[in-house]
Amino acid sequence: MTMDAGATAFWIERPGHAALRTEDLPPRGPDDVLVETLYSGVSRGTETLVFTGRVPVSQHDVMRCPFQAGGFPGPVKYGYCSVGRVVEGPAGLVGRAGFCLHPHQDRYVVPAASFTPLPDALPPARAVLAANMETALNGVWDAAIRPGDRVCVIGLGVVGLLAARLAARIPQAEVLAVDLDPAKRTPAEALGLRFAEAPPDGAEFDVILHASGHPDGLVTALGVAGFEATIVELSWYGSTPVTLPLGEAFHSRRLTIRSSQVGAVATAQRSRWSYARRMAKALDLLCDPALDALIDGESRFADLPATMAALAEGRLAALCHRVRYPAAEG
Repeated sequence: MTMDAGATAFWIERPGHAALRTEDLPPRGPDDVLVETLYSGVSRGTETLVFTGRVPVSQHDVMRCPFQAGGFPGPVKYGYCSVGRVVEGPAGLVGRAGFCLHPHQDRYVVPAASFTPLPDALPPARAVLAANMETALNGVWDAAIRPGDRVCVIGLGVVGLLAARLAARIPQAEVLAVDLDPAKRTPAEALGLRFAEAPPDGAEFDVILHASGHPDGLVTALGVAGFEATIVELSWYGSTPVTLPLGEAFHSRRLTIRSSQVGAVATAQRSRWSYARRMAKALDLLCDPALDALIDGESRFADLPATMAALAEGRLAALCHRVRYPAAEG
């Protein structure tokens, strides 16, 4: 591959419509790497909101991903779950597989510091979960779960399942994984989690992590929060308004609703943890074969415009949908 080779990238042309575009690569500097993509992952909640044009105007700057091109609602090149192999760059990185917060594109040039090599025990095909694991890790930090806490995780998409898996590893934490969809029992139990379609009547929890992406899930979280419990909100609603029954037990129970957003390292860790350290730890946490249960769909990069439309419209169901590039096939 030569440095003047072009690249093919996934662009949202306008809400609900996408295409693959050919574009030139920038010259590679001495501290840059040229990456050939093996896989990327669709971060389903955020990316379908972006695909359908539901990023509020007030969040256009905040929601930019590191190597985004264009702007909301489109045309925009968006995504942040790319796994590839370095084909040109500093000698110590050439041939290494790694993760980058880059949009869906078959090859790209980025600063070497933006490319995190994978641990030897982590297969590239599983590493597409890295951004989700980073979000889940940050959420568990924000929740400040302690040994022995009763924890409820509501909403078992990829982030919810990963957060529940991390919480369940805290000594003696009692974790219940909740989702209205009975099909979520299979991946939850594959991760060793206790599953329910609804919290038991009368249950009270010390910490609730909400990740359903639906306001009704947050209402459920308020209903099972014990006295002075903390609810950590991991969902992003885009332009969807959220109405909550704060006239009920919210004040008498002295409840806390705390947002968790991966754009900033959790407060308690921020003085010691850089973004790079957090990402490296997320990759280490993915060295767990059980997590393959979260990747339940795969398609070719050439088909991504149609695949994204199917995911956004609900015609294609998947926890984590993995996109396979030609470099992973040859």
